[in-house]
Amino acid sequence: MNTHTDFPGTGPRRRRSRGPVKALTAVAVVAAVAAGGAYATGLGPFGDESGPDPEAVAQARAFLADWSAGHLPAAAARTTRPDRAEEVLRGFTAGLDIDKPKLAAGQPEETGDGVLTVPFTARMPVTGLGTWTYTAKLPLREQGDGAWKVDWKLSLVHPRLSETEKFRLEREETEPVEATDRSGATLSAATHPSLAPVLDQLAGGGKGGGPRGAVELVDRATGKTVRTEASFGGEDTAGDDGPVRTTLDATWQSAAERALAEADGKNASLVALRVDDGEILAVANSPASGFNRAVSGTYAPGSTWKLVTSSALLLKGAVAPDDVVDCPKYLTVGKRFQNVETSEHPDATFRKDFTESCNTAFISLRGKLADAELGEVAKKYFGVGQTWHVGVPSYDGSVPVPRDATEKAASMIGQGRVQANPLIMASVTATAVSGTFHQPTLVAGTEDTTATTPLPPKVVAQLRELMRATVTEGTARVLAGLPGEIGAKTGTAEVSDEQDNNGWLVAHRGDVAIACVVEEGVTGGGSAGPVIRSLLSAVPES
Repeated sequence: MNTHTDFPGTGPRRRRSRGPVKALTAVAVVAAVAAGGAYATGLGPFGDESGPDPEAVAQARAFLADWSAGHLPAAAARTTRPDRAEEVLRGFTAGLDIDKPKLAAGQPEETGDGVLTVPFTARMPVTGLGTWTYTAKLPLREQGDGAWKVDWKLSLVHPRLSETEKFRLEREETEPVEATDRSGATLSAATHPSLAPVLDQLAGGGKGGGPRGAVELVDRATGKTVRTEASFGGEDTAGDDGPVRTTLDATWQSAAERALAEADGKNASLVALRVDDGEILAVANSPASGFNRAVSGTYAPGSTWKLVTSSALLLKGAVAPDDVVDCPKYLTVGKRFQNVETSEHPDATFRKDFTESCNTAFISLRGKLADAELGEVAKKYFGVGQTWHVGVPSYDGSVPVPRDATEKAASMIGQGRVQANPLIMASVTATAVSGTFHQPTLVAGTEDTTATTPLPPKVVAQLRELMRATVTEGTARVLAGLPGEIGAKTGTAEVSDEQDNNGWLVAHRGDVAIACVVEEGVTGGGSAGPVIRSLLSAVPES
């Protein structure tokens, strides 16, 4: 039996508003949502606006940011047809079960006749199936009063959306996948609710092979399919009807699900994996149903990314732990960056900068790295941005070459266009403390096409010492007092002008590395910290 949902439909629940969006004066912060997250407190450009009219480009990016964040009335108000635009945008996401679209603007193009075109890439997560990715273009037209607005037309949402054709989501019902943990214990959504999206996605070896579906372009009048735009899921697995044997550990999984209760009802996710082979022990999401944000989510990793930045600096001897790297309250690189709660540490060593997570100190070292170097180190040593075969659909990270000095500064502290998720950051942590990248896996025997280089032992020793000091005397003191030699790194990642910061924490103990993000958690130590403390308190040291 097939089920389908037509577009348009009812709209998604929107996040509460904390105040009006500042249309142009705060547009760089708002636009950060479209690029995957704002990169620090304050304002800053996203791309070169010296050619086309900056106000037109800002309006386009603000429209994408509002659409991405679910602020549909605000997005529609930036168009020439607000009522129609809001109706279509609401129906498009709700009718296709799209959760939190990610919209990234490209380079603007002047097309003449008072029209500017801004291309963009859309990544549309279809709940329970996967991500639909496509490109489209935003036309902007200058109005009589000199202001710029998005020139509304259906094709700007998707090039094939028109008055005669629309999209429809088809879901094919399949038998639930049967799975066991690494010891053979049965795993189910009944006993481990947070595994619901993971079990739905498991590919190979299971009954039904996971969920299947498609986004179809259909004729509005007849309902007939014109073409298939995106397909999700594979064929039924032939032969073996036995359960899928996963790398998960029922004890760790149960503890991870209980630990997410410490997130106080906020959206949160967590991944725990083995350092020595990358096998995943726990994947937990809150809420338990819907999008598997732990593995497929896209977040700015904030200061947890300083593990990679520190590696890049230490690899080339650009800094040593005892070098003095001043930590002022503010540092301006095209915009003003600051530290959490505008803290400062005069004459701090790099070790102090790491343990206190000093943004300004790390940004001040940006000249020590070439523009592409951070991404190269992430890919070469940590496998970030390479294609991972985890066993379920995954997002494997992105570290684009910065487009300007401000974005380079932001990337040093895990903001700008740097994108990750708990799976990636748990793997980054495991690599940092062992020196060797192992592709994370949820199912044994998955293909591994990655190629990485081990970190030098000296760099690994330095990273381990820095992470340990962050627990004993730095921002991860929430983990102090637990058994075992725990190392950690906190992170706070800005999202938009209307949302609180996401809170991050990564940690390792024994042969296990963990990463947790709490959406709108404000700080890493205050939100993700109690989650990981609860998890480590509940499981024995390995």
